[in-house]
Amino acid sequence: MPKLLRLSTDPLTFKLQLSGQSKFLKEQGWEVLLVSADGRMIPQLVAAEGVAHAVIPFVKESSVIDDFICFWELVQLFKREKPDVVHSHGAKAGFLGMLASSFVGIPHRVHTQSEMPKQAYEGTKEMSLTFREKWTFSKASEVWVNSLGLLNLFTSNELVPAAKLKLLAKGSSNGVDLSRFNRNALQENHLVAATMRMMPGENDYVILAVGNLSKKKGVEELVTAFLSSKIVSKSKLVFLGSLDQDNDPISQETLQSLREHPRIVQIDWTNHVAHHLALADVLVHASHQEGFSNVLLEAAALQVPIICSDCLGNASLITQKKTGLIFPVGEVSVLKEALEFAFVKRELMADFADCLHAEVEEHFDQKIVHQALLDNYQRLLQEQPVLT
Repeated sequence: MPKLLRLSTDPLTFKLQLSGQSKFLKEQGWEVLLVSADGRMIPQLVAAEGVAHAVIPFVKESSVIDDFICFWELVQLFKREKPDVVHSHGAKAGFLGMLASSFVGIPHRVHTQSEMPKQAYEGTKEMSLTFREKWTFSKASEVWVNSLGLLNLFTSNELVPAAKLKLLAKGSSNGVDLSRFNRNALQENHLVAATMRMMPGENDYVILAVGNLSKKKGVEELVTAFLSSKIVSKSKLVFLGSLDQDNDPISQETLQSLREHPRIVQIDWTNHVAHHLALADVLVHASHQEGFSNVLLEAAALQVPIICSDCLGNASLITQKKTGLIFPVGEVSVLKEALEFAFVKRELMADFADCLHAEVEEHFDQKIVHQALLDNYQRLLQEQPVLT
């Protein structure tokens, strides 16, 4: 039985972003060990996926001593478990995981890159990598990206040797569960609860944004565009997500609008995202950077029209005026026009949503992504190991 160790600093990665993958791989004959920092949801994660978990005390902050302790504990773990494949997710787990697995001599070392390098979303023309990114990619035997946009970025800038880069299926980290994000599967009591939280008027046009409320998620631009648009009095702007004022704060002006404007509602995170999406007339995803957005797939599965920024991950899925509307990152005036267009052209927006729904069913069903994951793990076992 082949053995796979999957690494992330945060166990929530396995619970939310990679849900169901470990269970599927176990059913296909793989022994899977999840590795992350400690967390209270680990017993629930282990029960849901049916696999074992090991704790490594990762810290997100830069700390030479803490990182060395984690590196050494990973070395001991890899020596003890002798995995066929080590697969890391996230910057810190990737750096330490690839370094330690290379040190031990694990034959297949995969790192998934799901976010753009910092320079890419800061608009730097001459692309380069940080010290940590260089080491991660050099020690990985393969680097898997989760969108065509990221693949093109890394390839065109020669940031990673082309032979190491892989895009599984058509992209995304986990696809979308079409049995869950399906209007026929929604529960009436959760729809009622979502309606009570959103508090739309009888004829309100509901604009929904999903994700942490931070500057890099484009919250400031969306609020400004909405408040300056012609549709404010006929619409409700709903944010589903928690504030992130510690790491990426939004302006006090925007914060005041979120708290006080009668046409804006902010709802803390919930597990019933599908029910909130189903009540929306349009989803707006104004993020400055994305590898590949899961919420776009979820909205598409529920046939909710989409307006999004043109960052790489979004543009890897949405085609302008075919499957949605795209605006340049940070361009408030264009976003305002898109909101007004979507309000007036509802039938056309519904056509875009139907077109995207068909693409998602064909290429991004979670079953397709899981099978691509399995196929590539199996491929690794059949190929000559790369020992560097």
